[in-house]
Amino acid sequence: MATPSDLVSDPDSDPTERLLAIMRALRDPEAGCPWDIEQDFDTIAPYTIEEAYEVADAIEREAWDELRGELGDLLLQVVFHSQIAADRGLFAYRDVAGDVAQKMYDRHPHVFGDESRDKSAEQQTRDWEAIKAAERAAKAQTGTLDGVAVGLPALLRALKLQKRAARVGFDWPERAQVLDKIVEEAQELHEAAESLPQDKIEEELGDLLFVMANLARHLDVDPEAALRRANAKFTRRFERIEALLAEDGRCPQDSGLEEMDALWNRAKTEGL
Repeated sequence: MATPSDLVSDPDSDPTERLLAIMRALRDPEAGCPWDIEQDFDTIAPYTIEEAYEVADAIEREAWDELRGELGDLLLQVVFHSQIAADRGLFAYRDVAGDVAQKMYDRHPHVFGDESRDKSAEQQTRDWEAIKAAERAAKAQTGTLDGVAVGLPALLRALKLQKRAARVGFDWPERAQVLDKIVEEAQELHEAAESLPQDKIEEELGDLLFVMANLARHLDVDPEAALRRANAKFTRRFERIEALLAEDGRCPQDSGLEEMDALWNRAKTEGL
């Protein structure tokens, strides 16, 4: 039977068992890595979020050669959190894997049970949400918005809150009403920026962003994906501005807004 040290050093051993053994070794209070030993849930959480976004970025760029590594980095976060939990006597990696395996089994009765698979994607989504609602009820999470994680990125959390509220009828029936609300919130932001303190300006901007997320939901658009694409487009066009200026031996600081705006429009016509 392989010892922990054998697992750590043997690249041909079971990859999951080897990764778990390496993390245990790194967290060993006597012989582990000082940095790894010092970490806790709070200090590792930002890295977990960052790694999830790097996975999304690789997918967005269709960088399939990078995706394997990014998924590994994300898996490491799960292993790290699980080891911290094991060190505290809370749970272990096998509990995490076992829980999610059972959850996926329970949430797919049309695959693993006796329910029919002959239903639309929309019906499957409704069934999935019904099962999740029952799970929340079993945890005494009876409020409509219970269980929407506070630590989610704000735009994603706004979307989830709005979806939950819409399920119980708290929603505009028409897209036009959402657009009207955007106009209203934009006007309130304009007025706040003219005369109100910074905290009120922030509040009004938050209201506008919240309604924009609601519009994305009504348009069936993922706002995070839409904004990532907008960021990528801005990057492409601005880099083109820099390249065009560099042809004359200049940089943006040597130009002005009018010229750079014209170059932006040129980049736009080039399909960037």
